[in-house]
Amino acid sequence: MKNISVKKTFIYTCLCAIFLVSCKKEIEKISDTFKDTVTASESPEEEKDTVKKDSVPVVKKESVPPVIQENGFYNAFVIPKDKKIRDSVYAEFSKKYNEKERAAILALNRLDSKSKWNSDTLVVPAKIDTTLMAYSPFPMQLDILSGVKKFVIFSYPIQAFGVYSNGSLIKWGPTSMGKKSAQTTRGLTFANWKKKLSISTVSSEWKLPYNFNIHNIGGIGWHEYTLPGYPASHSCLRLLRKDAQWLYSYADTWILNPGGATTKARGTAVMVFGDYNWGGRKPWRKLLNDPNANNISVEELTKLLEPEVPKMLKEQANREKVVDSIKTAKAMATPIQSEQTAEPVTN
Repeated sequence: MKNISVKKTFIYTCLCAIFLVSCKKEIEKISDTFKDTVTASESPEEEKDTVKKDSVPVVKKESVPPVIQENGFYNAFVIPKDKKIRDSVYAEFSKKYNEKERAAILALNRLDSKSKWNSDTLVVPAKIDTTLMAYSPFPMQLDILSGVKKFVIFSYPIQAFGVYSNGSLIKWGPTSMGKKSAQTTRGLTFANWKKKLSISTVSSEWKLPYNFNIHNIGGIGWHEYTLPGYPASHSCLRLLRKDAQWLYSYADTWILNPGGATTKARGTAVMVFGDYNWGGRKPWRKLLNDPNANNISVEELTKLLEPEVPKMLKEQANREKVVDSIKTAKAMATPIQSEQTAEPVTN
């Protein structure tokens, strides 16, 4: 009987030990699960920290939704790499901002609607100004241009254009200029001819709406085309459609002598300047740390334009003289034409 009792005690002890080991493993499993949950909930904070870097961060949890980092004048809208959840991300983006606001945000990131996912992070203003004028990198007033009626300037470093009328900035917007292997010609030039729909000389498949030529021999001009968020063109100056349409109506064309072989008067003055930081951080990303990071100073532009202003004024005066002479010639020709076409008076 004693041996039987000892055996029972031994069996009970073994069962208790197995039970305790099983419970310990279950507790450890629950603990690990909890840790994973906490890590997943903290991952948005990890994404926030990576926003400051221009390169695409390594995200452990692709399923983590994007976040808006609100830290000042500009915020960061983080876009995950996972294509499966990008539609839902844009749905939230569309819900938060209306069509004009979305267009303004994309413009600040040098993107059009077709290229909206060409970035892992969008720079978003805390307050949206759909005219973009509140975020202008160009000075609002340039006294050096006070006598110049129309002037268009393109900045390579920040991929943006500005329009001045008698020294006052009246418009600015995004552009995509010549890529590294086919850069846009720098310096002062003048607008030549325009056409509502041109065909590219590089490829007949490329349609160029609202094309305005500024280098006739080189075939360089501004026109509507895709804005991918970096310099990508074959020397031309890509614009959003609304900006291309606006400039198409705003700028003046050249005036040719009879026969069209020589120029009688030049069009609107145009300047392309500066160098892009090829391979570096996109300049508009710097706005997250400094809202004035892209600003071009009055002093810088004054120094750049001062040697060119006399030529601008000379061409402007010549154009006004030519236009006046054409108007006078037409006015004089009208009465003569009327007399020739008038019906004879009969008695």
